[in-house]
Amino acid sequence: MTAPMQVGYDDLVRVWREADTVAEIEHAWLFDHLLPIAGDPGGPIFEGWSLLSALAAQTSRLRLGLMVTSNRFRPPAMLAKMATTVDVVSGGRLDFGIGVGSRPSHPLARREYEAHGLPFVETRDAVTGLAEACTVIRRLWTEDEPFDFAGAQVQLKGAYGSPKPVQRPHPPILIGGRAAATLRVVAQHADVWNIPGGDLEDAIGRSALLDRYCAEIGRDSAEIARSIHLPVSYEDPGPTRKAIAEAVDAGFDHVVLGLPAPFPEGVAQWVADELIRNS
Repeated sequence: MTAPMQVGYDDLVRVWREADTVAEIEHAWLFDHLLPIAGDPGGPIFEGWSLLSALAAQTSRLRLGLMVTSNRFRPPAMLAKMATTVDVVSGGRLDFGIGVGSRPSHPLARREYEAHGLPFVETRDAVTGLAEACTVIRRLWTEDEPFDFAGAQVQLKGAYGSPKPVQRPHPPILIGGRAAATLRVVAQHADVWNIPGGDLEDAIGRSALLDRYCAEIGRDSAEIARSIHLPVSYEDPGPTRKAIAEAVDAGFDHVVLGLPAPFPEGVAQWVADELIRNS
């Protein structure tokens, strides 16, 4: 994962092109913020979906996505169209990552909304909106006739998606989050669930809670892959190697390694040599 802040476009293209040639790296991710959440608050940051489309055109093998799209930023029908475009541009390599959106407790997150004229939907309504978004996005990707939708947060009239995504029945849906309310949405809608690392015991407990929610609705929890994001230190890779091994032993077989900027030359091969092969 290469957070597209405090970095230039050419560096992002360099890292993704290199990663595309490294077989051990299966997927690449951006995040979805509109202002920096670390480093210089006035520094550069790119919009995630337009950047993802550009990087999709610069690669040929990697699966790719945003970890994760803020459902607070864009209307879901528009988001479905954007995701379809990226899936087509990439030849069917999109993993569709989505979540409730920026945590209001983050000291720099709330300003994104005020700076862009976006309403900040409170958490309870945002979770409802996430569930409704997942429903209508899937329908736009799969249904052949226009439809109406009257939800608490989402209202559509004559909604229709064309073209459809390359992937059938639709791109895999990855939902990120750890809150209990979000995990209920994961149980209902996700193919992959992602949680930030750092507290493996908490992640294991949240995974067990997801199992319980799946059982309550009659879904086989094994249908949902478990994904974890782990930070990387270039100077001291040992803790990351240990965290990878522990996460995999705990059932998290989809591991996302967060690379800090600036990105060293040859960083993708370094990830394969120092982190993946030695974990």
